[in-house]
Amino acid sequence: MATTTSLMFPLLCSIFILVAQQATAQSISCVGEKGNYTLNSTYHDNLNLLLSTLPSSQNDNGYGFYNLSYGNSSDRVYAIGLCRGDTKTDVCRSCLNDSAFILPQRCPNRKEAVLWYDFCMLRYSNRSLFGDMETRPNVIYHNTESVPSDIVEEYNQGIRSFLDNLKSRAAAGGSLRKFAAANATVARFGTMYGLVQCTPDLSQVDCSNCLEDAFKNIPGCCDGNKGGQLLGPSCKFRYEDYRFFNYSTAADALTPSLPSQPPTPSPLPSLTNTGRKSNTSARRIIIFVVSTVLFLGLIVFSSICVCLRLRRAKNLAQNDLTYEPVEEIEGVESLQYSFENIKLATNNFSEKNKLGQGGFGVVYKGRLCDGRDIAVKRLSSGSSQGDLEFKNEVMLVAKLQHRNLVRLIGFSLEGSEKLLIYEFVQNASLDHFIFDPIKRENLDWNKRYKIIEGVVRGLLYLHEDSRLRVIHRDLKASNILLDEEMHPKISDFGMARLFVVDQTQGNTNRIVGTYGYMAPEYAMHGRFSIKSDVFSFGVLLLEIISGQKNNYFSQDENSENLLSYTWKNWREGNASNIVDPLMRGGSGSEIVRCIHIGLLCVQENMTDRPTMNAIVLMLNSNSISLQVPSAPAFFVHTNSFLHKSSNHSKAESINISINDTSISELYPR
Repeated sequence: MATTTSLMFPLLCSIFILVAQQATAQSISCVGEKGNYTLNSTYHDNLNLLLSTLPSSQNDNGYGFYNLSYGNSSDRVYAIGLCRGDTKTDVCRSCLNDSAFILPQRCPNRKEAVLWYDFCMLRYSNRSLFGDMETRPNVIYHNTESVPSDIVEEYNQGIRSFLDNLKSRAAAGGSLRKFAAANATVARFGTMYGLVQCTPDLSQVDCSNCLEDAFKNIPGCCDGNKGGQLLGPSCKFRYEDYRFFNYSTAADALTPSLPSQPPTPSPLPSLTNTGRKSNTSARRIIIFVVSTVLFLGLIVFSSICVCLRLRRAKNLAQNDLTYEPVEEIEGVESLQYSFENIKLATNNFSEKNKLGQGGFGVVYKGRLCDGRDIAVKRLSSGSSQGDLEFKNEVMLVAKLQHRNLVRLIGFSLEGSEKLLIYEFVQNASLDHFIFDPIKRENLDWNKRYKIIEGVVRGLLYLHEDSRLRVIHRDLKASNILLDEEMHPKISDFGMARLFVVDQTQGNTNRIVGTYGYMAPEYAMHGRFSIKSDVFSFGVLLLEIISGQKNNYFSQDENSENLLSYTWKNWREGNASNIVDPLMRGGSGSEIVRCIHIGLLCVQENMTDRPTMNAIVLMLNSNSISLQVPSAPAFFVHTNSFLHKSSNHSKAESINISINDTSISELYPR
């Protein structure tokens, strides 16, 4: 059995690699004949606002269909989002969130565009899309594996009959979901799996007609192939010779197999009249034993095949697929690398491979045997990040997938050696740029604003859109990594906490994080929430605009930090004093608006701070009025005390041990 398994696995690998590449392909159509919009026009602002709210909208009623519009007359934007019927809510929103980010970039200035992933579709236009059945543009893929030539005709007929059955069931769906998924036995071939789906705003007739038009493409693309799919603006279909959808969340139960030629029964031994009773009994025993053995053998063989497929599919999902549902990690071992392999990848942790060093240890650049560049965090034995924090970061980051979060590839834990293995991000961390008088001169306003937007999207995902509600607790410039295109990625989740879905606040007796970025309620009383991260973001935002650290200013009793300096100049109408003099470009009103948002984020009372969702709206729409900020919380760190000095009254203080770090139990969402 082991030999059979070892022979089967390479074959299954090659098949599944092909299938995964086709199934997860990203396809975009920029509809040119609908015209272009002007950058920073009203239509552009309306589009940005609509796309920023769509993934977090509650309009889907739990069925993965979003229909929104915003604006007036010719500047009105219409958008439709649709997730595949078997996709979980968090995966659906994550897919749409990234689609909303990618599509305008890939179709700049186009008034109409559509993007397809296997798990979701997003389209927008300057015309109403709701209720209109459209078959173009579309994208077609096919599996390059062919069925045996002698059964092609029967196979094609069986597939068409199978898809027609699914079409009838999907078209008969209600106004919330028109989706059907099932398996069927195709004569002389075996089991096939298929799904069809229409946007639920279509009538039963339109859905049926849309799918019928889509099926007409099969002869030209997919006849005789083991799989095919078409992605269209109003409907889609897909069929494969393996299970590619999620049974547990699919709307329909599996249907009985389609009629096929029954197997010919084996002839039974002939019986004489003599000894009929004893022979019959013996025959029954033999049949029972043989049937049982064959049945158990079939179960074992099927289990091996299923396990191999699931194992390969899981590995492909981690490497190639952005939107695969992230299930509970079955075992941390699935992410584990041997220490020797990482030692080899980093050239024995050589000094020339060293990327940086902090209180936790040293970060090295490495290259895996498959050619991937990695960043390896080697925790020092005296690091403040202990075993609990190490496990927390591994389990947490492995469950999070977003373009603005650094991706964890794996870990190594052997003896006293603890390694975290991340994707390599080319441009190191934000603090290497924003606080360097030479490098930050290359950060014009457009680049800084792109960084701000990316951090906001990453935090919004952590707070609202991921399957976990995550409080980072240590957001700062050194934990924002920049890729080769200067897109930001939030990193370092060793201090993070998870919340249950309706939990809004937590408490801890041990304070962790970085002075200057801590919210006052957390630093002084151990209370943390999403508003704690908002406070840290506000400090970071002001640092990006000013090019100065929060604790840059002198630290004597009568001096001020960045927050107090910003507040003083804001009140006096001298916002230009806050802006980095080395920064080029940018709209004065846009920069001032960002300073305003930063001050709202660092309000002393946590209830006065906006959520990340509100910040997205503030950044994307100048028509939204901002509240007038009050004096922010001013904190100055001296030795082991935090002094509150915003009202120049008698300082309150608490003892905080810099080396005390802790992570409590995880709270699943």
